[in-house]
Amino acid sequence: MNTPARSQARSTARLAAVQALYQLHMEGTALSKLLNEFHQHRLGREVDDEDHEGEVFADAETEFFDDIVRGVDARREEIDGVLLAKLADGWTIARLDKTMVQVLRGGAYELLARADVPTATVISEYVDVAKAFFDHREAKFVNGILDAVAKEVRT
Repeated sequence: MNTPARSQARSTARLAAVQALYQLHMEGTALSKLLNEFHQHRLGREVDDEDHEGEVFADAETEFFDDIVRGVDARREEIDGVLLAKLADGWTIARLDKTMVQVLRGGAYELLARADVPTATVISEYVDVAKAFFDHREAKFVNGILDAVAKEVRT
């Protein structure tokens, strides 16, 4: 059953997954070490920052977070191929903003591998994740690319 608490935990997991995928891409951290770092220090933990003392990161559905991060890592070539086919002529994955790539990869992975999550939910959630990093134009871009991916990979 999809309760509001579970829905929020999954939203938080998606945002954290995009952050983890960015870190994986930029630093090349070993996957097991990266997942452990997020489990121990980020997901549902107190914020260690003077300006936000006493605040806590929102709880995330850890298994869902792990599935997205591991799934994108394992299927990155396949995912990038699907995404590349939806980009305008002359555009490549490398040409996109590095955070944007991770947003799109997370959404594409869910569309490919998580049939249990409705298409509209996946697209809406990753548009929301994009809004955490970008303005309205980029969020619309995420919507368009993921909608095109969904039409290809989901019937």
